Amino acid sequence: MLHRIEALILPVIALSCASAARLPPRGEALNDRPVIGILTQEVTDPNLQQYGRTYIPSSYVKYIESGGARVIPIRLNQTREQHEKIFRSINGLIFIGGAVDLETSDFAHTAGIYFRLALKANDEGDYFPIWGTCLGFQLLTVQVAGKNLLSNTMANNIAMPLNLTSEAQSSRMFASFPPELFKALAEEPLTGNFHHYGVTEQVFIGNEKLSSFFTVLSTNEAKNGAVFVSTMEGKKYPFYGVQWHPEVNRFQWHPQYTFPHSKNAVHVSSLLAQFLVNEGRRSSHHFSQPEEESQALIYNFTPVYAANFSGYEQIYFF
Repeated sequence: MLHRIEALILPVIALSCASAARLPPRGEALNDRPVIGILTQEVTDPNLQQYGRTYIPSSYVKYIESGGARVIPIRLNQTREQHEKIFRSINGLIFIGGAVDLETSDFAHTAGIYFRLALKANDEGDYFPIWGTCLGFQLLTVQVAGKNLLSNTMANNIAMPLNLTSEAQSSRMFASFPPELFKALAEEPLTGNFHHYGVTEQVFIGNEKLSSFFTVLSTNEAKNGAVFVSTMEGKKYPFYGVQWHPEVNRFQWHPQYTFPHSKNAVHVSSLLAQFLVNEGRRSSHHFSQPEEESQALIYNFTPVYAANFSGYEQIYFF
C-alpha cells in the first residue's frame, strides 16, 4: 500500500522488547554538539528528478536546528558499511513524511538498517533516539510489527487537538510541557494532519508486537470515523512517532494548507524539537575527524526554492 500523506503538501513529489535503553552513567557530561541524521526519500515525480533522486524538505532541517542540533542528510543506496559508519557518527535520526512504499522502497529498506542498529545499540546501553513523522510514524509501526497494518484514516489538510490518553501526562515526550500548554494540546487545533492512511487504535492495540513496544499517547478521529493512533513513544526504547507534523507549525506557510501558526502551536513545535535534540544529547556517537563532520553537514548543500510547485518553501535535493 502506498502512502499518500503528503500528496497535498508536495503534490508533485508527493520485534521483541529487550533490555531498556540506559541513561548515561551518573556524572557523565551530555553531548552539547549533537548531530541528527535525516533520512532522504526518493523523488517520485520524474519531472523533478532534474534536481536530484532524493530529497528532504527544509522544514525538517530548520526544525532540528531550532532545537539546538545540526543536521546531516543520509542518502539512500549506500553500502551497509557506510550506513554503519554514519550511525556511529550521529546522535539521533528522523524518518520524514512522504509518499513511498513502506515495505519495498529504498527509503524503507535503509530505515530498516538504522532501526536494527538502534535496537542493538540501545540494548547494549548505547543511547540512540529515533523520531518518525507521518510516513515515518507508519514506518516505525511496520518495522516493529513486521508488516503493513495501515488502513484508510484520512485526515487531510486539517488541524486537530489530540485525544490524549491517560499515559500522555507521564510520558517522556510531553514531560516538559507546562500544564496550560498540555491542556491546550487537548482543546485547540495545534496538530497539522496531512495523511490518507494510518494505524487504527483497534489494530494497534490488537497487535501484540506494537502494543508491547509502544505506549499510545494520543488518538484522533479520521474523516470516515475511524480512530487512529496519532502519537506514540517506545516503552523501553527512545523511539517516538507522531502521525501529525510538528515542523509545519513554524516552518511552512502556504496559504492553501492548514498549518497551525497560533502561539500555542508554535510553542508545541518548539518544545518537541528541543525534546528530540535533548534525547540526542544523551548519545555519545561522534565523527572520527572534525573535517569529516564538516563535510557531512547539511550546510554543504543549497535548498531549492519550491513554493511555486509545492507546499514547501524550500527543498534539499540530492
